[in-house]
Amino acid sequence: MAPRSLTARRATWSAPGRVNLIGEHTDYNDGLALPFAIPMCTTVHGVARDDAIVRVSSTGRDPIEFGTSTTPGEVFGWGAYVAGVVWAMSTAGHRVPGADLQITSEVPVGAGLSSSAALECAVTLALADLAALDLAAGEIVTIARRAENDFVGAPTGALDQTASMYGRAGHVVCFDARAMSCEAVPCDPEAEGLMLLVIDTGVGHRHAGGEYAQRRAGCADAAAQLGVRSLRALDVESLDRHLARLDVRHRPLVRHVVTENERVRRTVEHLRARRLREVGPLLTESHVSLRDDFAVSIPELDTAVDTALHAGALGARLTGGGFGGSVIALVPRERMDDVVQGVRVEYADRGFATPSFMPVAPSAGAGATSDPTRR
Repeated sequence: MAPRSLTARRATWSAPGRVNLIGEHTDYNDGLALPFAIPMCTTVHGVARDDAIVRVSSTGRDPIEFGTSTTPGEVFGWGAYVAGVVWAMSTAGHRVPGADLQITSEVPVGAGLSSSAALECAVTLALADLAALDLAAGEIVTIARRAENDFVGAPTGALDQTASMYGRAGHVVCFDARAMSCEAVPCDPEAEGLMLLVIDTGVGHRHAGGEYAQRRAGCADAAAQLGVRSLRALDVESLDRHLARLDVRHRPLVRHVVTENERVRRTVEHLRARRLREVGPLLTESHVSLRDDFAVSIPELDTAVDTALHAGALGARLTGGGFGGSVIALVPRERMDDVVQGVRVEYADRGFATPSFMPVAPSAGAGATSDPTRR
């Protein structure tokens, strides 16, 4: 797309974090997931410059500066997510203007709520506005994902950026990674006397390299052994037959992905029938699968899940890539205080870091902050 003349001197855009209701480690296997945007957002205020320099400031962080021609390996740390967007936009053929960017964020970092995707999407939107580029939501998802995959080096799928861009109040996003399609599915916990509670364990996690990359590579190896493009080609009916053909070390990974896709399908059915309560057991099944088969849980996550269930939650699971981060729990409104107090006390007894609690509801996706329909 050829850019129009640069007309905007200032631009302010926000993009939300996300919670994945169910469907974990499925996106990079061409699978299904049900994320939703949360009310907490990252906001980027941009002012155009007349040179090719990007200066970035954010509360509590050292400012950074780099050129618009930056390439992978030249910027590290939190600034790599911003520089990665500039690089991804440039390599897509867009002229990126110099800019001063001021970033503020309500999305907790390392909590499994996609703070990085919120940052990438908000930066892309602000720079596109400054450059007078009319980018479709799908193009922004692609740019943001390339920034994270190829500049930062985190081998994630497109789920996080998709949720941030396509979020809709009162709906979850049914994301099909194979078709790269989204469908809004109604989800109104309040109407059923329920609440969705995020429990942040206080244990940060990272996607760049390490265990996450190993799981992804293992899934790709398993698909190659089975002669399929991705694990999405498998279904629960034929699962045992396929597992018998695999190396023992790959069987748990495949079992999780295939059964998780089925749990997403069943969750969508319950949501469409306005039976959110029946989703609870599926959330817990998902956590058990992530804990036992995919092996991405940790004691803090398991404790939050087990304690929430004991205190009255209908279901709970780790949300995000695992190895830290947060739990999502489906809780009857009248049991919310019991769940919060129960987890807080259990964490103290075990000597864990103090957890934090955030009631969330499916919210609007990214938009200009001046847009009155943003929230």
